[in-house]
Amino acid sequence: MNKGAMGRIACTALAVILAAATAVGTAARLLPLGMSTMPYVPNIVAATPWFALTAALALLFAVIGRRRLLIVLMVACLGAQAYWQGPFFSSVVGANSSASASSSGASATTLRVMTCNVYKGRADAGEIVRLVRDEQVKVLALQETTKAFVEELGKAGIANYLPYSKTASADGKYGNGVWSAMPLANPVKDEVNSSASFMPAGTVSLSDGRTLRFVSVHTTSPVNGYWNLWKRSIDEIGALDARSGSTYVFMGDFNATYDHAPFRAMLGDRFTDAARQSGHGFTFSWPSDRPYLPMMFSIDHIVLDRGLAASDLKNVKVSGTDHAALLGTIRVG
Repeated sequence: MNKGAMGRIACTALAVILAAATAVGTAARLLPLGMSTMPYVPNIVAATPWFALTAALALLFAVIGRRRLLIVLMVACLGAQAYWQGPFFSSVVGANSSASASSSGASATTLRVMTCNVYKGRADAGEIVRLVRDEQVKVLALQETTKAFVEELGKAGIANYLPYSKTASADGKYGNGVWSAMPLANPVKDEVNSSASFMPAGTVSLSDGRTLRFVSVHTTSPVNGYWNLWKRSIDEIGALDARSGSTYVFMGDFNATYDHAPFRAMLGDRFTDAARQSGHGFTFSWPSDRPYLPMMFSIDHIVLDRGLAASDLKNVKVSGTDHAALLGTIRVG
């Protein structure tokens, strides 16, 4: 057997392996909502954007190995990826929203916001406060706080920038919270009546008289034995779709990406994911504490109600936590 034939065999073997992984990932993303809680499906779906890379490599090896069926299959998978992920890299939706806001002239109001899971209170509170100061954050949502961490925030000077807050804990150990530069009206421990954790909320009044109700979100993780509880905790947020009278902004650790069917169902026709709406790329936020791995999953989100637009989203690593902070600018009007 000559070297050329051996090379094609090797390329074919690599193409088959990569194509198999791609096919599994693509099939998992295509599963209907009712099958989204099958064991380990949420974990596979979380990696959906990365299957574009395996598809591209499989296509390359299939071309070298002259495997037409694999070529066709991988082209189809890449097409699906382009359809699913393309909006994250297109400013069309965000531009339309911006144009709508701009058309209202001076009535448009902007607000810088931030969310971060502080990993059971292990995050550097001083870094959080410095981010708030440097980014001119007006509303902050934190998850997995502890009493000691909240005290550290106070010592670091959070009240100098965000003097109003509402925190709550379902188990008395780990909790969530909202901090604001403006008074928080109608604060509650749990806006969602969540089975996962208390999700505190408060209403902020803007300078133009309009109001936004901020909710700090932390859903159940999709781990073995908790698949159905994971979906349930996301569904409970989606139930607020029927609640009128408030313009919502949900910020936090949703333990889901846009590729997860329950997350898309939660958004429905009313809510939008700020990262997808702004169209400026992925906002990978986890894991952020492993030097040998890049941040790979977009499980932290800013979710907006109708009439709101987002821009300037970015992730910033914070010492001590496995989640990068997510920052963004909200435009109202």
